[in-house]
Amino acid sequence: MGQTARLGRIAGIPVGVHWSVFVIMLLLVQGLAVVILPGGAPGHAAAVYWAVAVVVAVVFLSALLAHELGHSLVARHYGVRVRAITLWLLGGVSQLDGEAPHARADLLIALAGPVVSLVGAGVFAAAAAVVHALGGGALAVTGLVWLAVVNVLLGVFNLLPGAPLDGGRVLAAVLWWVRGDRASARRAAARAGIALGGVLIAAGFLQVLLTANFRGLWPVLLGWFLVLAARAEAVDTVVRNTLAGVRVGDVMTTPAVCGYTSQSVADFVATVARRHPHRTFPVLDLDGHVAGLVSLTRLGKVPSADRERVRLADVSAPVDPARLLNPATTLVDAAAALPAGGHRLAPVVTEGRLAGIVTHGDVARATELAELGIAPHRDGPAEQDRP
Repeated sequence: MGQTARLGRIAGIPVGVHWSVFVIMLLLVQGLAVVILPGGAPGHAAAVYWAVAVVVAVVFLSALLAHELGHSLVARHYGVRVRAITLWLLGGVSQLDGEAPHARADLLIALAGPVVSLVGAGVFAAAAAVVHALGGGALAVTGLVWLAVVNVLLGVFNLLPGAPLDGGRVLAAVLWWVRGDRASARRAAARAGIALGGVLIAAGFLQVLLTANFRGLWPVLLGWFLVLAARAEAVDTVVRNTLAGVRVGDVMTTPAVCGYTSQSVADFVATVARRHPHRTFPVLDLDGHVAGLVSLTRLGKVPSADRERVRLADVSAPVDPARLLNPATTLVDAAAALPAGGHRLAPVVTEGRLAGIVTHGDVARATELAELGIAPHRDGPAEQDRP
């Protein structure tokens, strides 16, 4: 799950949001300001409802973050490094760098988030009761009650037995405990997640057809996200199982075709881009360090009349340091470092200098070879997969 925007760090963990959070926040604020708050506390100006709705929605987002921190802190307790936390439509994802040491740890990591949400629901409910007893405003009570209810729903929904929900991870941990096979347990949880998503989609469409109420599109949307995420979990499980022990240096393409920051766009197009069937290329500075990536799309945006004057340094995109791989990096970690879209390429560096590149094509080929029982390895220069 990629981050559309970064929010900062908490306990040293990078925190960000997926674009779907902005959609859900907008809908929540609108629902609170127009329906929930006026219904529970009538008689206020519209501006007041909208202001309180924004505050309540931000507190809700904080509750989602607390849910994920629950997972992350328990994971750290068991020695699992947390790469990042990303909030999205279905709550959030704690990106763990490594595996739980045993099924019990996997189970406790999975349960930590729902427990935090249910405890949070109790805190909000108690706060609502205290505010009401002290004669506080109905607007504050309504907001707190809503937060209590949605945290209960968040905790219960996430316990549904299907990956990538927490309930799917609970299912996988239990099956691992019973069967002793982690990979098989995760595949079963992913299949359960796909089935659960299909049920939500069907139920949503049925609601729309039978009641003519477009609120049924909510479970359709949730089901759709769940199916996509569950399929991604299934692919990740296959990759981790088949590529165990394979390193980036075994499959990287080398020597990598590249350009230089001082090179003109016209010269690069004539001598490199037109001669090689690739869409993206690393760009090196005069010291041989990776300075960025340039794509045919970016080159195409330079007017023909300016291509002699414009240098690759002017049109190349910067490279996130996390995308720079080492030949000793496992291919599983390399797959996680490759972006889902855009350049779809990660440079491989040794002592700061370009040693090769890894693309989604390299990972896919290595996976297919591994499934055939063939250990992927590199025998000299190879034709580069097209990123």
